[in-house]
Amino acid sequence: MAKEMEIGEITHYYGKIGVGVVKLSAELKVGDRIHILGHTTDFEQTVDSMQIEHERVEKAKKGESIGLKVAEHVREGDKVYKIIE
Repeated sequence: MAKEMEIGEITHYYGKIGVGVVKLSAELKVGDRIHILGHTTDFEQTVDSMQIEHERVEKAKKGESIGLKVAEHVREGDKVYKIIE
C-alpha cells in the first residue's frame, strides 16, 4: 500500500490551459506521482511538466508556487499529496 504525504495546496486554476497553481509545502520533482483531493476533486497523475514564472523546471522546493499541468479540473483549496511507493 502506497503512502501519501501532503506537499501543497491549489491556489489558482487556469481552465483554458488546464494548469493549477500549487503552493508547495515540500519538494516536488517531474516524474513524481501525485494525488489531488478536494470536495469534488479526486484523481492521481504523474507530474509531466511544471513551471515557475513561465520557465520549465525539473524540481521545485518548499515555499515555491508552481504551475502544474493537471489531468482534470482542480479547485482552490484542493490538497496535493505525493504518493510514496
